[in-house]
Amino acid sequence: MSDKHRLRDANFPSAREEITDHEADFPAAYRLAFRDNDFLLREELRGLRFHLELQKPEMILKEHGVHSTIAVFGSARFPSPEAAAERLSAAQAGGDPAQIRAAKRAERNSHYYQQAQRFAQLVTEHSLNCADNEQLHIVTGGGPGIMEASNRGAHEAGGRSLGLNIVLPHEQAPNPYISPEFCFRFHYFGIRKMHFMLRAKAVVVFPGGFGTFDELFEALTLIQTGKSRDVPILLIGHEFWRRAINLEFLRDEGVISPEDVNMIRVVDTAEQAWHEIIDFYNLSPGECPSD
Repeated sequence: MSDKHRLRDANFPSAREEITDHEADFPAAYRLAFRDNDFLLREELRGLRFHLELQKPEMILKEHGVHSTIAVFGSARFPSPEAAAERLSAAQAGGDPAQIRAAKRAERNSHYYQQAQRFAQLVTEHSLNCADNEQLHIVTGGGPGIMEASNRGAHEAGGRSLGLNIVLPHEQAPNPYISPEFCFRFHYFGIRKMHFMLRAKAVVVFPGGFGTFDELFEALTLIQTGKSRDVPILLIGHEFWRRAINLEFLRDEGVISPEDVNMIRVVDTAEQAWHEIIDFYNLSPGECPSD
């Protein structure tokens, strides 16, 4: 090797180069610290694990050029129209009134699945046709329901999307439509929620339960307090949200500022949500927002 090439050599071997297959033959104390799971999982190293959960997706997404996302939240319990129809048919065959009522409710709510799927298709199709290299990627919680619908819409449009799964007591498996290279798994809710907002150029929220409300109010709080820059927060479904949230009441009670009522927009369709984002960033066909 010439001296010229040696100028670029590292003085110290990398951690990967120093890994051996014989560590298991020695006492635990002898193992390299980063190869010792018992050590890494100690309570005292929780801060290090926070950092690792922050850094792993951050590094991978940067390597793939993912800079801008649209976070889509919503119920994990809303089925696709096909699954809802099958469930209703089975319930009617069984004859249990409670199961029939639940199946009819699921069938009614399955239109949100369709709207989430359609929204992700619109975003992805636009991004794939951008004049420059910047794109918007759909990011979801990686599970079923609205999350699956959104990842599915991006996948069927020919694009890539992100899934930020969380370890739960009732194990949540990633839906099959997440791009494999962007299928992440988290232990800490806080770090997961940070990743939702780090790149979000908009937050689109379908009806959902506690988790959906948690994600929605996290976004509202970050923007209200100035910790995050202003991005569109769009709620899908007037019928649900007019009963679930009453910002006017909070304003009238003086617990939020009058202008805070304007932080959200409620729409009913995927097209309306997408046009709100287009108007906010003054987009035109073939154009992407930039930082």
